[in-house]
Amino acid sequence: MEDLSFEESLEKLEEIVNKLENGDVPLDDAIDEFNQAMQLVKVCNQKLTQAEESIAKIVEENGELVDFDINETE
Repeated sequence: MEDLSFEESLEKLEEIVNKLENGDVPLDDAIDEFNQAMQLVKVCNQKLTQAEESIAKIVEENGELVDFDINETE
């Protein structure tokens, strides 16, 4: 599962949630789906943490974090 992109993981997670919300899943399958969903949450969290760490490493010469305001025009 870790080889999935963040977007792919999130999409699979949404599919599982929708399936479980419909209630058409037998209990044993629902437990398996829930376990898979928890793994996907873990993968998404890891990928977000990695992205945050990468962004934090981008610093200006003076050591302050760069402001990534995309609406800013100079």
